[in-house]
Order: sequence, then C-alpha cells, then structure tokens
Amino acid sequence: MTDEQVEPAEHAAEGAVEDLRIAAFWQAARGHVGMGKMDQVLGGTADDVVPPPSWSYGDDAEADDLLARVLDGRKTATALAVAELTQVGLEVPRVGDLSIVVDGAGDPRALLRTTEVEVVPFDQVPAEHAAAEAEGDGSLGSWRAQHEESWRLVLGEAFSPSLDVMLERFELIYPTTGPTPAVD
Repeated sequence: MTDEQVEPAEHAAEGAVEDLRIAAFWQAARGHVGMGKMDQVLGGTADDVVPPPSWSYGDDAEADDLLARVLDGRKTATALAVAELTQVGLEVPRVGDLSIVVDGAGDPRALLRTTEVEVVPFDQVPAEHAAAEAEGDGSLGSWRAQHEESWRLVLGEAFSPSLDVMLERFELIYPTTGPTPAVD
C-alpha cells in the first residue's frame, strides 16, 4: 500500500466492492460443489449461504504467478507454519473445506477444496509435497530454503527445524479466466 491515506468511507466502499465480487464468484462457482440457487437461499448451514473464505498467495506479482500455477494444474499443494496460522487467528484447514483464491488485484479466480491436511516438522516435509507446491525449481532443497527464509522473517526466533508445518493438498473446483459474473 502507498503512503496515501485512505478515508474510512473509501475503505468501506472498497470492501463492499470486494464483497460483491466474492458473492458473484461464489454464485457462479457453487454449482460445481453440488449447490443450486435454492441451496444457497435455504441453506441448511451457514456454509451453504456464506461464501467460503478468500485469500491470496502473497502480494500482486507473487499472487498472480502462484495462482496461474493453480489454474494450469501445476500447483496442487501449499504449506503454512502452524505458528503463522495461530498469529493471525486461523485454524488448520480440514479435508473438505472450500476457499476462494483471489489474484493480485483482489479478483476471485479459483475455488479450491482441501483434499488432504498433515502437520509435520519442517525438517520432515517430504519431497513430494515440495514438488506439488510447484515453487522454485520444485526440489525439496529449494522449498526448504525459500520457506525457511520466509518463516524466519515472519516468526523470527520461533523458527527451528522442528517447527510444525501444515501441509495442505487441494483440488481446483472452479476456475475462471474471464470476468466475474454479475450478481442476480
């Protein structure tokens, strides 16, 4: 973000636009998880009515690059330090959870479903997981170097080879390469 100050009304308006984009995306994508319009209106649970959480893979260029790898099928996994999740008040995802990935501009582009979750020490992350993340050269050595650097910045002295890491595998449920459809 630049040094410009954002007025509260502008910030609220930006949030409302983002909410509309997420709602429109969810409206288009929900059929791919077996939900029709009436399921969303009558929803048996809050998860049926409320769009899944949305997030991005970092900042603008990084978000766009990693999202492109998800959309073309190269990236089918991600990892986060459990301590990092705890710092921001998030829980480890569960198998079956849905999430919406946004691009660097904040536009929703992919609906993912978690297919596998495992928590392991950093020094026990398998090479197969590193390859499934499709980052760097795909090797375990590259994965470890990149993630250690990142987590040392975020966690400082809390980083160690025994740091618990959440390994998540996912499937792409709904891609979109065009504009998000309008809300009915």
